[in-house]
Amino acid sequence: MIAPAVSPVDSKPALQIHPLAPGEVFRRLLHNIEQVIQGQTATLRKLLAALASDGHVLLEDFPGTGKTTLAKALARSIDARFKRIQFTPDLLPSDILGVSIYNQGAQVFQFHEGPVFTNILLADEINRASPRTQSALLESMGEGQVSLDGERRRLPPLFFVIATQNPVEFRGTYPLPEAQMDRFAMQLTLGYVAPDEEVAILSAQADHHPLEQIAPCVSAADVLALKTAVKGVRISDELKRYIVDLAGATRCAPGVQLGASPRASIALMKAVQALALFDGLDFVTPDQIQEMAVPVMAHRLALEPQAKFSGVTPQKIINEILNRLPVPA
Repeated sequence: MIAPAVSPVDSKPALQIHPLAPGEVFRRLLHNIEQVIQGQTATLRKLLAALASDGHVLLEDFPGTGKTTLAKALARSIDARFKRIQFTPDLLPSDILGVSIYNQGAQVFQFHEGPVFTNILLADEINRASPRTQSALLESMGEGQVSLDGERRRLPPLFFVIATQNPVEFRGTYPLPEAQMDRFAMQLTLGYVAPDEEVAILSAQADHHPLEQIAPCVSAADVLALKTAVKGVRISDELKRYIVDLAGATRCAPGVQLGASPRASIALMKAVQALALFDGLDFVTPDQIQEMAVPVMAHRLALEPQAKFSGVTPQKIINEILNRLPVPA
């Protein structure tokens, strides 16, 4: 068995703060992360919506745009356990989930937890591992548990996966299968920032990396309370039907081989509930659905080869559907 590249768990003292209001949790996390990741407020807003709605995120972007730094900044902003796995072609499922080792003294098998037993897990360059290893995360991401040696082991209530991959590297990589993509609530990109913001990044890192100054600003209990508050945000039956019609339209759109699943509809509903809470509302509006439709649904679409060659993208398809689909009054 190959030992995975796992970052040690930080031994930080628990935060001694009073319970925070859900909106304050969002503002604190956003402010903390923006000390490291500049010019990405819209993306950070979506990332925190995934965290608050019990989803997982796939960050796909060019090398050097800050994917790993973003994951570390989020992890350091929460007083919770964080582990990182560097995915490689020779990584095994047991390197992620754990393994039972025979204890000769006690004459029993003892289970040693893998890095998946944490609160925030960074799966760095996930597409460098084989499909067999990638699939080790399916159950944990979908059901919050791990089944090993005939036993089901529950993961912590706060369990959030951030996976990264580079879209321009194909040697030694394995594309994520549709089942794996469907487990991610969102796929986000950072992209390149404006020149002025890039100059600010250079200045900020002249002496030290801003990540070194990040300290926890909320507790794991605050994040769990935020998740509970998200469930209380109202969404009307008309907007639920709007989400279902949007997902259904992707299944019969020209050039689409595989459309958005019912899991995508659920993920979109939960994400917009979180977004409404961040906006200070106790109900969802159509604007929030339109804002989240692409990051939640686009990565779940599989296009026909002819459509790919003609320049069609999942993002274009969903935007076209949004333009023609009647918006509930």
